Amino acid sequence: MKKSRRKFLRESVAATAGITSGLAATGAPALSRVQFGAPDRAAAGEKGAAKVCIFSKHLHWLDYPQLAATAAELGFDGVDLTVRPDGHVLPERVAADLPKAVAAVREAGLEVYMLTTALSDATQPHAETVLKTAAGLGIRSYRTGWLDYRPDLDVPANLEGFRRKLAGLAALGKKYGIRGEYQNHAGTHLGAPLWDLWLVLKDLDPQWIGCQYDIRHATVEGANSWPLGLQLLRPYIRTLDVKDFRWTDKSGKSAVENVPLGAGMVDFAKYLGLVKTYGLPGPFSLHLEYPLGGAENGAKTLSIPPEGVIAAMRRDLRTLRGWLTEAGLG
Repeated sequence: MKKSRRKFLRESVAATAGITSGLAATGAPALSRVQFGAPDRAAAGEKGAAKVCIFSKHLHWLDYPQLAATAAELGFDGVDLTVRPDGHVLPERVAADLPKAVAAVREAGLEVYMLTTALSDATQPHAETVLKTAAGLGIRSYRTGWLDYRPDLDVPANLEGFRRKLAGLAALGKKYGIRGEYQNHAGTHLGAPLWDLWLVLKDLDPQWIGCQYDIRHATVEGANSWPLGLQLLRPYIRTLDVKDFRWTDKSGKSAVENVPLGAGMVDFAKYLGLVKTYGLPGPFSLHLEYPLGGAENGAKTLSIPPEGVIAAMRRDLRTLRGWLTEAGLG
């Protein structure tokens, strides 16, 4: 039987007597002294409301119980858990450590809705163990690793290579009952222009391989055309990443600056309206990629007090909850 969130949080904080590991090196306040504020439960607990996870990369400075306690107290529905090199769970230790991480999250009354991995090929070391272990714990979705274009091959040849790799992951996922999802990402990865990802996915089974759609990266690459890519990929989209950015000038050149939700140029009103229209199920994974003392990059040790990270998470979560409610998704 699950404990209540409050009881779990009290016991977690009492047992740890503050954040250990990474925070010990920073001299930052202990968890028992971090002021979370009242969690926003208005949308979180409603039946049918969109689920929102915290990307655990930003909480690498916490162990499993502390990660779970923090996510629960802030009002998240679940966790997007990193299972990759330097993640919360290391791939080589997945059989031993993933059950512990999942148990801690569920003890807090939350769920691990998805994993973020570095798996881009079914033949990679630990690939089968990661998917088998995750599926055995009831996790049904994971983000794959990225695939880069080879400069020695033309685009069609690259796409065929990508298709083979994702088909292999789909077959392995089907074996264990877990779906792979490739994140579109700005730059020169597969998925930056979006149409290339559709060409790779269109003949594969969307039950076992698809897209984790990232509106920030889609807007970077297609400030006005991103709705076309969203429409094209919608049969393959389930989970959704949320973050914001703006263009800035650096030494006379345009550059991307990651910013808190609502401070950038992503048109979330239009985007969430389309999410509702297309019936994209989610859940959402909230990312905080702007400067947060290293938390934005998955640091295990913070250079700022943890209150700053907690406050940013609380602010962005409340912003997102408000938008979801306005869009009829909350």
